[in-house]
Amino acid sequence: MLITNLTGARATGALLLAAAAFGLPTAASAATVGSSLGVNATVTANCTISTTALAFGNVNTLSGSNVDGTGGLSITCTSGTGWSASAGVGGGTGATFASRKMAFGSELLNYSLYTDSARSSVWGDGTGSTALFSGTGNGSSQAVTVYGRVPSGQTSVPAGSYADTVAVTVTY
Repeated sequence: MLITNLTGARATGALLLAAAAFGLPTAASAATVGSSLGVNATVTANCTISTTALAFGNVNTLSGSNVDGTGGLSITCTSGTGWSASAGVGGGTGATFASRKMAFGSELLNYSLYTDSARSSVWGDGTGSTALFSGTGNGSSQAVTVYGRVPSGQTSVPAGSYADTVAVTVTY
């Protein structure tokens, strides 16, 4: 079979027919179709907190001096998330924000917690004259120092191991 003088579509068709007749492979014509895949996520505001105890150490109630100490908070919040940290009064009988109470049995030792190193802003829940710690999350741990003081003048407090637990709440 001799193909002569064929052009364009006739030549292509004739070549395909000839290839098929002799069992030769032919080029397949391909088709494509497209679409798009939507992807989404919602990043939620979250915070975590851990604490480092405030240990006053040995307190000499006869010295006539205040005993100061520091503890800490480590707050991690989602980037851009505003937060505030408040504190409860503690578990000592008769405790207030201004005068918290560590207990040794029924005995009590007064102390206070502050948001500043001058120990002038009492840490509480933001009511009355109490202050809060606050900040904006950056996705990393943010260290906060809690300042404490056992005031002088508690000479009638007996020797013992005094302790208290203060609830800390982060609101975001």
